[in-house]
Amino acid sequence: MPQFTGWPEQAYEVLLKLEGIPTQQTRDRVRADRERLVRRPMLALLDGLASANPRFADYSVWHYGKNVWWWQHQGAIVRLARNVEIGLRFDLDGLHVKGAWHYPDPAQVRRFRAAVAEDDSGCELERIIAELPKDYELHGDLMRRAPREYPPSHPRAELLRYRSMVASRAVCSEESLHSAEALAEVLNATEELAELLGWLARHVPEQV
Repeated sequence: MPQFTGWPEQAYEVLLKLEGIPTQQTRDRVRADRERLVRRPMLALLDGLASANPRFADYSVWHYGKNVWWWQHQGAIVRLARNVEIGLRFDLDGLHVKGAWHYPDPAQVRRFRAAVAEDDSGCELERIIAELPKDYELHGDLMRRAPREYPPSHPRAELLRYRSMVASRAVCSEESLHSAEALAEVLNATEELAELLGWLARHVPEQV
């Protein structure tokens, strides 16, 4: 795999051609350029992450599929535990990173709630979220209110509403996206997300 050197300026030119609802002819015409200029740099970035930290070796970089959205946004994930991932997305808005627990089964949701309700682990999660840099957006699938098995007065009632949890932000300036510096910035983001993802990986995956 070639060493990551950033996304070239021409990557934006390719994505601009895919704006709106591009025809099949347009997609066929830009396919080779998209692979070379948009998708392969993401592969190189993920390979660089794995070289820097072997824990990031289980990754996937998406192909385009039939849905136009996947042509316009280059996605990738790093799997850390069942349904616990680092996600990356490159598009005309730049590069975004997220630390995510999503698409859980009901048993995972029950384990998450039990860990939130327990004082030691629940207070730890509160602290981790409070200490995330302010440019992270915390979101997920939320119930309208805390589940009925927990009292409305529970000190972590708001956290008990979550049925998935994602912390995301933009990374990299436009200048650094065109250089190897983007890899260092993504690695920095993984360090910022490490405690949250570690907590989720300990408390929500199925027991083996």
